[in-house]
Amino acid sequence: MSKNRTVYRRSDGTWANKRNDADRASSVHDTQKDATDTAKDMLRKQGGGEVTVQGTDKGQFRKKDTVPPGHDPCPPKDKEH
Repeated sequence: MSKNRTVYRRSDGTWANKRNDADRASSVHDTQKDATDTAKDMLRKQGGGEVTVQGTDKGQFRKKDTVPPGHDPCPPKDKEH
């Protein structure tokens, strides 16, 4: 079972937060920020994972964030920050 989540824009203009292995969205929001914040909050409570955010430009992925304590497959090389 995957805990990872995707935030995407629905055809009605709202933003959905959906677990990747689910059939339906876990929550629907008016803004991308609200959907992303809710997805990150849910992942924190479930032990971490990845949030992938789709942009409005033809569904291309805009960003991908690891929510601790999830495993980041590509950690930053900069150890200073």
